[in-house]
Amino acid sequence: MSKAYAPPYTLTSVIVHRVAEICEALGRLTNEIDANALRLRRVNRIQTIQGSLAIEGNTLDVAQITAILEGKRVIAPPRQIQEVRNAIKAYDRLMPITGLEAKSTLPWCAVSETDLLSAHALLMTGLLDAPGHYRDTGVGVMSGTQVIHMAPPASRVAYLMQDLLAWLTSTPEHPLIVGAVFHYEFEFIHPFTDGNGRMGRLWQSLILSRWQSVFAQIPVESLIYAHQQRYYNAIHQSTQNADSAVFIEFMLEMIAQALPAITPQVSPQVTPQVVELVQVLVGEMARTQIQAALGLSDGKSFIARYLQPALAAGLIEATRPEQPTSRLQKYRLSNAGREMQQLVLRRSR
Repeated sequence: MSKAYAPPYTLTSVIVHRVAEICEALGRLTNEIDANALRLRRVNRIQTIQGSLAIEGNTLDVAQITAILEGKRVIAPPRQIQEVRNAIKAYDRLMPITGLEAKSTLPWCAVSETDLLSAHALLMTGLLDAPGHYRDTGVGVMSGTQVIHMAPPASRVAYLMQDLLAWLTSTPEHPLIVGAVFHYEFEFIHPFTDGNGRMGRLWQSLILSRWQSVFAQIPVESLIYAHQQRYYNAIHQSTQNADSAVFIEFMLEMIAQALPAITPQVSPQVTPQVVELVQVLVGEMARTQIQAALGLSDGKSFIARYLQPALAAGLIEATRPEQPTSRLQKYRLSNAGREMQQLVLRRSR
């Protein structure tokens, strides 16, 4: 193992500004978490899991993940259900909220290779033949039919991960920067045959939550999903530059945008997009009708930025909750949604 390995990155003015901005926002938020904190953590946890798994192709939505969390039966591909169950258990190790993990379970240590392998085993149980073990074959990152990144040889993985964890142990850098650097380097090494993306995002959340526990509540993954192509581009550009500054800037931007999600005075999903949806929803409307009323053409963006956050916030409800993917599915305002709609109308007069 190298004695003084340090990942290559440049501290740009954008990075310095973002760190200061996030720290200032954290200072305002730390003392604002009230009795609703448990509910907010639950809602944000569901969004975190949905966002991180959706990046990897999981199609289960917020309502389905909520049902799984509550132990209800969900009709969906078994592999996707397993992914959700695994992720629920893994994120419970950051900050238990579901009771699925025993109280005696010790939290993970971010610099422990044993814990990192254990986390991968938990995330990938039932999905891989040998979860919790580094890969023993070569892997490439694909974009369509094109290989955009050839990961280091399998024979180097253990040494590279030991170097990275040693750096994580000793670096004096700010945790906001450390988390992003680790995330990028982890994706570059690609230490496992599968599950690298969700592990990189989980471990960055772990690093940050050990610095400030509030980060276990922040649904950064859902924002990454909403900006998925930019996420991939930032990784690719950092690799091209042999410097992860571009990726650090991107991740700090996502964190800064996600921070308002834990402000307790307003429901965590009440973004401007959610307010717009609440304003146009009349009676019972199908997804395509709501999307048309908002003048939106991108269905994927509408679901991620409007529909799912509104469902998670409890402002709208499905007419067929037991059949979330039904072609007859429609949506209507909940009591909270109707109250918000009236409030918005009063303010606009």
